[in-house]
Amino acid sequence: MVRLQGELKGRFDRDGYVVVPGLLGGDEVERFGAAVDAAVAVRTEGDERTLAEKTRYEQSFQQCINLWEDCPEVRPLTFHPAIAAAAAELLGVDSVRLWHDQALYKEACGRRTDPHQDHPYWPITEVATITAWVPLMDVPESSGAMGYVPGSHRFGVRQFADIFKGEGFDLAEGPEAQGVPPVFVPVRAGDVAFHHGLTIHLAGANDSAATRRAHTAIFFADGSTRAERPRRHPSVDRASIRVGAPIDSPFTPVAHPRPDGDLPPAPPLPEPRLRGWPGWTWADDPAPPPPVRSDDRGPTTTG
Repeated sequence: MVRLQGELKGRFDRDGYVVVPGLLGGDEVERFGAAVDAAVAVRTEGDERTLAEKTRYEQSFQQCINLWEDCPEVRPLTFHPAIAAAAAELLGVDSVRLWHDQALYKEACGRRTDPHQDHPYWPITEVATITAWVPLMDVPESSGAMGYVPGSHRFGVRQFADIFKGEGFDLAEGPEAQGVPPVFVPVRAGDVAFHHGLTIHLAGANDSAATRRAHTAIFFADGSTRAERPRRHPSVDRASIRVGAPIDSPFTPVAHPRPDGDLPPAPPLPEPRLRGWPGWTWADDPAPPPPVRSDDRGPTTTG
């Protein structure tokens, strides 16, 4: 089990984000990077649109959700014991479950990811949630590095920002960030950046000539319960978790602790297949995605 330096835990508690350097080895980055690349290629096969033809949301990144379910080679990354253990330690809990994972590939010339909080998109009552942002390459600020508003997880803000329409928080004049500017955090392959579900964050535009490649895993404290709003989300709807009930199903398995080498089995694929989720490919439904309603927000980005 990974044991973080007290300084890192204290920094996370204070700032709402922290980078754990060298959490993955070079061979792991290479192996997992190839696995996520292959999985993203399958999910996006047949999408021949240019960046300019995509929605503003899609111009921020290519989003492929829950690769752990239908891409066995990605599963050991999503449930990497060091990453999940670090997530539990940073949250100060004994056990965490996976909410969902996702690849977030920001294409060359991709626009910024608008400022937002993650937790308001998820029907989880409690706020002990955390995202592990795993770069599969070195990510300098010019390539779409993450930016965080320090301490914003303690601002008392829990507000939906409609990044689906490119309407994130206004960090310059809006009240949400309380005038605190974001700090952009370059990372190296092998590092893992963690941020709290209430931390206001964004990602810069990718001004490089290469796609920025990152994989994320969202964890929540075991024992958390379903909230009434947002009303719908596949992570709970697929198991018919009722409001107020513990979020506990094969779709949100325990990530830590697990026996060494143990990985959760893949659950049944969703029916009907959901855009961006397991079993879905671009060839299944090439039409543009429908507008996102305020009561049906679905998953959010984490950069």
